[in-house]
Amino acid sequence: MRILMYTWEFPPLIAGGLGMACYGMVKALLKQNVEIDLIIPTREAVYFPMRTPEDADTLPVVFLDEKKQEEYYTTTFEDDNQRFKYIGITEAPETYKQVEEISESIRLAVEEQTDEDEEKIDREPGYEDIWDNIAHHLMGSDEIFKRVQEYTLRAERYAKILQYDAIHSHDWLCYPAGMIARKISGKPLVSHIHATEFDRAGGPGNPNVHNIEFTGMTYADYVIAVSQYTAEMIISRYRIDTGKIRIVHNAYIVDDNIQKCEKRLFHGTTILFLGRITLQKGPEFFLDVAKSVLEKHPDARFIMAGSGDMARKIIQRSAALKMRNRFLFTGFLNRKEVDDILKMSDIYMLPSISEPFGIAPLEAMAYGVTAVISKQSGVSEVVENAYKIDFWDVPRMVKVINDLIEHPAKRRKIGIAGMQEVNQIQWDDAATKIKAVYQEAIDEFQQQ
Repeated sequence: MRILMYTWEFPPLIAGGLGMACYGMVKALLKQNVEIDLIIPTREAVYFPMRTPEDADTLPVVFLDEKKQEEYYTTTFEDDNQRFKYIGITEAPETYKQVEEISESIRLAVEEQTDEDEEKIDREPGYEDIWDNIAHHLMGSDEIFKRVQEYTLRAERYAKILQYDAIHSHDWLCYPAGMIARKISGKPLVSHIHATEFDRAGGPGNPNVHNIEFTGMTYADYVIAVSQYTAEMIISRYRIDTGKIRIVHNAYIVDDNIQKCEKRLFHGTTILFLGRITLQKGPEFFLDVAKSVLEKHPDARFIMAGSGDMARKIIQRSAALKMRNRFLFTGFLNRKEVDDILKMSDIYMLPSISEPFGIAPLEAMAYGVTAVISKQSGVSEVVENAYKIDFWDVPRMVKVINDLIEHPAKRRKIGIAGMQEVNQIQWDDAATKIKAVYQEAIDEFQQQ
């Protein structure tokens, strides 16, 4: 079985939890003999043929341009960073096609139908509007839309030259690419929803993104939701057919070498917020909790690790509250820095307003850090040894944090239980379910 997979993130290209989720997923699928041709946003036109679990770490690359391929294999790179820079993994595309070319590319793809395809189209209600809609909603002027436009245009070329049994697209950024691949090849499409625009925006959000999400899931043969919470969201908000939704919870790759660091950052208890500083993640609730807890435990330290559009607002508000060095900001952390700060933290908080899943709590729990998470999160469906509290219930969160500070033995006991629990939440189980979705889609396709 071979899958054409479109994803916006994959190590070393990581902006959030999607990258690590795709890494764990791909590695586990490769162990189950699922071959994957991976497409991520790169400056150069390349794809990554994954055939063994080790390939998820080494990232073997194939250039569509033969001269570039030859040049690549005759070039000596000092390290992976230099190699990745050559491929353009860490850089945005330098040039963008005109938006109108998106429409033309899609229309050409649609026109190249066989008679059999035309008959199939007639049986798809509302099909005639799909391609015009997706082209229209890609016409945003923000840089992210320009990058999606470039990525989508390339999808047609990959779809034509590669051989695969099914297509897997992750989130709205990759839905148009997956749709084009399905139309060109006729192969089944699985759309994976890791987060909706309702989650990210904490409300209505960008209407273009909403429309792309709706179209991408409607057009897909199957939709994988990362939690029951997310499944209910797409059913209620997007009216996605329940018959094609499959729930597969995310997991976490546990490092067997993880050890809790004996070195302390501070004398008092360290409480950590790790994630994007955006409305979705509830940073203001974390700040409110900190204000109340510090009144009773001034030796505690609250750390906000990450970056996002609300960072400046939170910094200014914490300064106005005169928290000084008791509320600290680290900015964006790389993988090693994340590991280091988790080793030295005591409590992890995820006060998200709406969290489809949430990989970060599993990371924290793997280090024995006691987790306090929002009930409005998918991860709350799969863990027991964590405190689950409504994101808006600041008094309840304050009470729990104070109790954990005052009873360190209790905190350590819960942390150890959480660490043992996370060891059982493996990507192998999730990959088995995802492979079953692929097989279901392939079998239906072959029966048509």
